[in-house]
Amino acid sequence: MTIQPVILCGGKGSRLWPSSRKSFPKQFAPIFGELTPYQELLQRLSGEGFAAPIVATHDDFRFMATDQAQEVGIWDANVLVEPEGRDTAASVLAALMKSGAGAETLFLVTPVTHFEGSDEAFRQVILSAVDRVRRGEIALFSDAAADAAAPRARVAGGRAQNFAVVQGGTSDACAAGMALARGGDLMRAYERLAPDLVEPCRRAVEDGAPDLGFFRFEPEAFAGARKLSFAHDIVGRAERTVPLPLGGACTDIASWNAVWTLSDRDADGVATQGDVMAVNCSDSLLRSDEDTIQVLGVGLKNVVAVAMRDAVLIADRSQLDAIPGALAKLEARGRKQAAEYPRYHRPWGWYESLVTGARFQVKRIMVKPGGVLSLQSHVHRSEHWIVVSGTAEVTINEEVKLVPENGSVYIPVGAVHRMANPGKVPMFLIEVQTGSYFGEDDIRRYEDIYHRC
Repeated sequence: MTIQPVILCGGKGSRLWPSSRKSFPKQFAPIFGELTPYQELLQRLSGEGFAAPIVATHDDFRFMATDQAQEVGIWDANVLVEPEGRDTAASVLAALMKSGAGAETLFLVTPVTHFEGSDEAFRQVILSAVDRVRRGEIALFSDAAADAAAPRARVAGGRAQNFAVVQGGTSDACAAGMALARGGDLMRAYERLAPDLVEPCRRAVEDGAPDLGFFRFEPEAFAGARKLSFAHDIVGRAERTVPLPLGGACTDIASWNAVWTLSDRDADGVATQGDVMAVNCSDSLLRSDEDTIQVLGVGLKNVVAVAMRDAVLIADRSQLDAIPGALAKLEARGRKQAAEYPRYHRPWGWYESLVTGARFQVKRIMVKPGGVLSLQSHVHRSEHWIVVSGTAEVTINEEVKLVPENGSVYIPVGAVHRMANPGKVPMFLIEVQTGSYFGEDDIRRYEDIYHRC
């Protein structure tokens, strides 16, 4: 018996700004510890009894989904690329069709959630529902917090003795998308409750195509799928759906209040993450997402303070629902921090801007093993590259050479160039740009292995 996980890896996560942003949503952000919620879920759904995961995500995050899976040892994830968001019902149906699995195949459909408990306990709960599902029932897993009446007491060094609904991320958020069912039973539910989805999803799969290890649904067909919720419109209305407890608190981490509730807190109700000191504070969350930024809170009560290198959030915990509207105002002012993350992830790795002046910019760049930047040129800037770790393969016009650690190279204005990492470890370099304009639109691409030309 093998369960086929289907992970719905969408969502914007604006309520967890600035740690989560439109260009770097919460499922890929390290909200708790070093692993991201997506990586935690992958680990929970790996090992004996589980097939390679199917991951449905947006085009912008396809490489991120693959890279983060590989970081935790999942090399066989099947990433399906949605051309646009059509809510979860179409995503699940298209994934079922693309899997090619039979009617008796067991599918575990889940959004990216955070589970308070061990991976083994989570897997055992899922496996315990198999017999009922094989008899034709659809298991809808619910949070153990559903029946709790009192807030959860949690202090540093101890574990919670009881569970409560997480404010801003209730048990419904977890139950709303996590279901175990046979493929045939799910298809019958779709045919009865949303028959108009069947044809556009089938065409999206049949006319879709592989692309660099991913599978892209055909855009026009997928766009024809009506927006419906898998949880509420399909599973929630299906025959023989039964609620089953997960045995631990589960949340989609919908707000900073959810993070505060799930974090270790001191006797005054203060949760801290990163380089933080709290003095005479109570019922607050203080967080630093940057090693070089020290956060000092003095006399704060019921406050969330989150610091990053390019943005700081300071909010009353009772006003956190206003964050999305505030971000819209910030975006209207043209502030890139509203949506863009300071580290820009690309298919080949990532880069971040360290210093920007009137006629210069300094970046740190990481190129993953085998990563290749596009063959390109610039009109308004020259570049100096200094390799600080690993080895770079550098092309400048007709010349190709290896630049070792501590080596450097100069790229004149207008030169056709690219860099690649031929090694087996990440390559880091410092790039110093000089010129009159440094925008990403000052890039003319001639070749690109990631099809961005």
